[in-house]
Amino acid sequence: MKNRMFVALLLTAVLALPALAQTASTTPDQSAASVGASGKQPLQPDTHEGFWGKLNPFARKKYVQRQTEPIRDRVNELDELTAANSRQIRDVDERAQQGIQMASAKANEADQHAIDAGNKAQAAQQTATAATARLTTVENVVGNIDQYKATTQTEIRFRPGQSMLSKNAKAALDDLATPLKDQHGYIVEVQGFSAGRGQTAIQTSQKMADSVVRYLVLNHDIPVFRIYVVGMGNAPTTDEAGKAKHVSGGRVEVSLLKNDLEQLSASTPASAVPATQAMPQQQ
Repeated sequence: MKNRMFVALLLTAVLALPALAQTASTTPDQSAASVGASGKQPLQPDTHEGFWGKLNPFARKKYVQRQTEPIRDRVNELDELTAANSRQIRDVDERAQQGIQMASAKANEADQHAIDAGNKAQAAQQTATAATARLTTVENVVGNIDQYKATTQTEIRFRPGQSMLSKNAKAALDDLATPLKDQHGYIVEVQGFSAGRGQTAIQTSQKMADSVVRYLVLNHDIPVFRIYVVGMGNAPTTDEAGKAKHVSGGRVEVSLLKNDLEQLSASTPASAVPATQAMPQQQ
């Protein structure tokens, strides 16, 4: 009897060794790999079988609740995990949209700054070009400021032995002097010629020239320093063909000469007029 019991125990031990070896061979990695998304081990089915087997036709409500409660807890955990993941995804999406909007706004602002900088650079270039052209004009004017060019010439006739201005002579002087109001950069050259000889002719021509100067100063406010007067007497003059001719009767030649200051003033903007007026008016 004792021998039979010993053999039975030995046989039981031999049969149990493979199961223990298989249980021991289960590694931690395999256990970790079986962990679900909730961080817990998967639910294991109930292998216990009672008198009625797996299905108990007389199972009570508490027994059913006790069996399904782990499942409900695991479902609730999964619902919470899904909701948390949805919130995280929504937060990431909102931050990404905000980042895209901020980047777009910064790009638009940078584009606007670039456009403004381009406009300012273009305006600066135009200003520099205008200043260069203006400087070139001023240099030319200053370089030729003492160069006067004849623009208008009028001849005033006098009766022999008289120095009074006639009505026609005054009208001719009015036509010449009226446009000179508030102008700069001009001079008026007055030359008197008279028939006769020697000092007498010179004095007569000087009197006729002085009457012209007096009329221009008193009636048209032309500054005296802009008028150059000389009595030429009976000095010969040249005609259009360049031939010398002698004076017959009395006459006064009035010539208007201008330099480039008038042209400079005409091309100066309103804001630059004071700077132009500050230049020397007469040399």
